[in-house]
Amino acid sequence: MSFDPNASVKPAVVRADLHVHGLMLVATFLVATSFPVVAAITDSLDSVVLTFVRFALATLLLAPLVAWRFGIARPSLRDLLRYSLLSLLLVTFFWCMFASLRMTTPLNTAAIFSVSPVLTAGIAAILLRERITRSARIALPLGAIGAIWVIFRGDLTALLALQIGMGDLLFLAGTLALASYTTLVKVLHKGEPMARMTFWILATGSIWLLFVSLPRLGSVSWTEIPIRTLAGITYLSVFTTFVTFFLFQWSTTRIGPTRVMSYTFLNPTLVLVIGLFAGNTLPPLATWPGMVMTIAATVILQSDFTRWFGYMRRGIRPAAPS
Repeated sequence: MSFDPNASVKPAVVRADLHVHGLMLVATFLVATSFPVVAAITDSLDSVVLTFVRFALATLLLAPLVAWRFGIARPSLRDLLRYSLLSLLLVTFFWCMFASLRMTTPLNTAAIFSVSPVLTAGIAAILLRERITRSARIALPLGAIGAIWVIFRGDLTALLALQIGMGDLLFLAGTLALASYTTLVKVLHKGEPMARMTFWILATGSIWLLFVSLPRLGSVSWTEIPIRTLAGITYLSVFTTFVTFFLFQWSTTRIGPTRVMSYTFLNPTLVLVIGLFAGNTLPPLATWPGMVMTIAATVILQSDFTRWFGYMRRGIRPAAPS
């Protein structure tokens, strides 16, 4: 979007944006809760199988809602290709994440994932011709630095000791697939209800994941899975899969992929906050500057403060409500 100093800011649009950002905060918080939940149950079920069950259960739970509200008509071949491409990108991200963790550390993958909003901005600039605003040029590097700061807890020595290997490059490819998915949601959304689109992405994603996890399904003792693990899978399926997928996809069509993905800057900070409620100790003071940077970067990018600065510098007042 280009800056027009003579344009007025419409209050209705601002209110709609605030509604979207509120939902994105909810979705980002739910995503952050998935990390401790997965950590608590991953020992009792293979991670790839867990992801397949998570997708499949989310699809089954969403199906009655979509059928009742919109109807589940068989998609055309072209629509099925759209949904399959999007779900393939998602599955690629998850597969790269699990495969890379056999060759690298969670710390490395977290550091790489912190640049996903920057990758999304680049892809959106190419596919959507989305202009990288002055706010984005400030917020994206600030948020990435802040997220890495929190991940490494302000330890510059640990950051400098970071070594890039094949596992890190594999996860970078997965992160690129996720950034492409976020951008292509806006490109490939053809006006159908977002709940229906979410359902078909989850359904085709379940099929992709079935092929990936098929060699491991036979070794799973389904009757011996603990109740805690089943409860965790249900939570992941409902709240951190189809609810968050729906909110992220719906928000992408409203505020664009770059602003949506920028909320991932908050993940390291939210994980620390959730840990406090779980009984963990207060994070060290060295992480606080990084937390401040991630919050500031998110606010800067979402508010597009440079547009308001342009108004003030030119002595132009936004239009009052009519």
